[in-house]
Amino acid sequence: MLFGLFKRRNLDAETGVYRQIVAQARQPAFYTKYAVPDTVDGRFDMVLIHAILYFRRLRGEGKKISAFSQTVFDVFAQDMDASLREMGVSDTRVPKKVRKMGEAFYGRAEVYSTALDEQDLEGLAAAIGRNVFPESDEPVAQNALAAYMFKAADLLGNQDTETLTGGEISWPEP
Repeated sequence: MLFGLFKRRNLDAETGVYRQIVAQARQPAFYTKYAVPDTVDGRFDMVLIHAILYFRRLRGEGKKISAFSQTVFDVFAQDMDASLREMGVSDTRVPKKVRKMGEAFYGRAEVYSTALDEQDLEGLAAAIGRNVFPESDEPVAQNALAAYMFKAADLLGNQDTETLTGGEISWPEP
């Protein structure tokens, strides 16, 4: 009985969901058509946008789905940790950077989700401008990305929870 405590849990579904989030975030159109900077920060922001859209869709679906979402988030955090180490960030700085990434996630999640809930395209575009385009104002790209997020939120909203947790996420074309 005691040995059951040390069994590794199969995270195939959660890892598959996270991979689909990342795959959508890496669509070349975001970096060409939407002018998202093709940098570590730009790619990070695109992963955050898609993760936020996914988690927003699953909120309020009960304890089981909440636990699933938390595990997907944990896979995300582990991936960020591994990526930082791969980029050569020192072992002592990695936890601080991952914590900062988590804070960025939660801050953006609050702002983006509020704008989506309130159907505030202008507010969402402004938040995208502050986060995705901090170096220069890109109003056309900001508005286009905000419109994409509304479209993605609607599409995710029309997918049933079982499909979304099974790894069959339908995203709009960027």
